[in-house]
Amino acid sequence: MSLSANLQEHLPLSESTALILMSLAAGPSHGYAILKDVAEMSEGRVQLSTGTLYGALARLLELGWIERVESTELDESARPRKEYILTQIGRRVLNLELERFRSLLKAAQPRVVGGDV
Repeated sequence: MSLSANLQEHLPLSESTALILMSLAAGPSHGYAILKDVAEMSEGRVQLSTGTLYGALARLLELGWIERVESTELDESARPRKEYILTQIGRRVLNLELERFRSLLKAAQPRVVGGDV
């Protein structure tokens, strides 16, 4: 079985997982910045609690979709912030999910009144 086929088994992603991966696609980020970015991208629809976010990040770390890196930025206690980055596998999963979105939109457009999807 190919890597893409194995990754397909994880689709569809939950909205919060997709938004976290999209946030990290822009570059390394720490937890609070991810929380803010997810809320902004979802126009306030998705408001992750810190517990939910860190649980999701732990799962994504286990899957190998993200990695933790040390930041040059310091936290409140003057320790380096922990940042997260998207791995190549994580980027592939995100791209597969985005292809799935595009396919759904393409199928929906001729069926929706006015074609405004």
